Amino acid sequence: MNIKKITTALAISGTLLGFSGEVFAQNARIKIDLDRKIGEVDKKIYGNFVEHLGRCVYGGIYDLGNPLSDENGFRLDVLEAVQGLNVTLTRYPGGNFVSNYNWLDGVGPKEDRPARLELAWNRLESNQFGTNEFMDYAKLMDTEPYFAVNLGTGTIQEAQHWVEYTNVESGPYYAELRKKHGYEKPHKITYWGLGNEMDGPWQMGHLNAEDYAKKAREAGKLMKLTDPSIKLVAAGSSNFYPGSNPMAWNKTVIDELKNVVDYLALHMYVGNVDDNYYAFVASPLVLEERTKLVSGIIDEAMSRADRGDRDPIYIAWDEYNIWYRWRSSETMSGDIALEERYNLEDALVISSFLNAFIRNADVVKIANMAQLVNVIAPIFTNENGLFLQTIYHPLALFAQHAHGTSLDVFVDSEKYDTGSFALGLGEQRADLKDVPFLDVSATVLGDELIINVVNRHKDKAITTDILAIEGEFTGDFEVFEVNGPDIKAMNDFGKTNVDTKTKTLKGKGEKVTYAFPAHSFTMIKAKIKQ
Repeated sequence: MNIKKITTALAISGTLLGFSGEVFAQNARIKIDLDRKIGEVDKKIYGNFVEHLGRCVYGGIYDLGNPLSDENGFRLDVLEAVQGLNVTLTRYPGGNFVSNYNWLDGVGPKEDRPARLELAWNRLESNQFGTNEFMDYAKLMDTEPYFAVNLGTGTIQEAQHWVEYTNVESGPYYAELRKKHGYEKPHKITYWGLGNEMDGPWQMGHLNAEDYAKKAREAGKLMKLTDPSIKLVAAGSSNFYPGSNPMAWNKTVIDELKNVVDYLALHMYVGNVDDNYYAFVASPLVLEERTKLVSGIIDEAMSRADRGDRDPIYIAWDEYNIWYRWRSSETMSGDIALEERYNLEDALVISSFLNAFIRNADVVKIANMAQLVNVIAPIFTNENGLFLQTIYHPLALFAQHAHGTSLDVFVDSEKYDTGSFALGLGEQRADLKDVPFLDVSATVLGDELIINVVNRHKDKAITTDILAIEGEFTGDFEVFEVNGPDIKAMNDFGKTNVDTKTKTLKGKGEKVTYAFPAHSFTMIKAKIKQ
């Protein structure tokens, strides 16, 4: 992780100064009340996604023959950067890719694996990287695997066979086949997605909601009979295009699978297609609105469910990110598919997505940023090295520090309206009212308090009173700031304009004051006691 450390100690009447050293007129408040709890933050919200798309796998995490790779073909520089993200749950192998994928093509001796025409992204798939290679890499990452089965062109029996291959110790054919392939012990994969974006007409094997629910129910039945310990994720709606009815899809799927699945998967991509900064940095609030809508559908269905002592259905935002371009010749040509270069405003949007997940910790239990390397990713490589994109830094900070119980934080700051704006290419438009300039979440674990603040204001630092309700702050504050010279600042090979700076500040008592710099993400780590 590329962090520049600046250590400072300031104590000015309980006031914490911003990095610039300037103090601005107070105009905001953040109130922390340890009794106002939302829910436990599930570590699986710090997940990521590896799809057979562009240079995510080949030329990304796997680059056989490159001097930077080990004997198994794993890029060691990429692995080090990935480990810095503390990725807790990694989704594989797709995505659209999975809807025409037969997992048997990617196991066994590599010289026997067939090359296939890959229809989702219009390229040749060599199948030199498959189930076991991914599991080897997952162990190096120290991540939990989350597999998606093919419910497009695939059969429910193929899905059952994959669970048998990965999870059954010995006896049946596919468990013994895994052992013949050199893996004596089962992989024991807990999380399984029942298809991908099956509501989308772009999906191979696209189904309507009723037909999808029938296929998912039967696939899930066979998979659970093979290993009753697995958790199942149903495909919620990804289709928020004009004229679509995504909540109708979600309601049907939840109603039909309310006694079967453990999670409902939702997807969202945003992009600043109008070059409207203030609308763009507010766009994660739309994800939060959709979360609350789906949560209400789940609550109603759970009142009629027969789940025994199982948890209710939770939400898995198992694809989210910033994606500006759509299948253009520039982004879909061969190996460079969907390679975005991210700037500071993109990093602020990712920070606000993570804030939204924490603020909805009672219902959002999985999140997977798409994707890990090169393809709309925080890590970008060439054959000689890599650099960390702007979005890498908030992802790493949240995953490393924001754990425990989510708190319902009171925020009082100036607000603005976005007006109507395009949420992303092909997406519906949005119009947000009363957007606070400060976007805030907080977690507490023992006596450690984490406060996450995005200052959306493009030009103005916001001086803020941070108040402890029925308690007090003790000891030093550790401050992490992600920022850059301007909102369009980007990183590149050999050039870092946006990274994480840290400093240590003195501050204690019931109130401290901090100036959050313009266009910044700031994480404050403090000690608090009641």
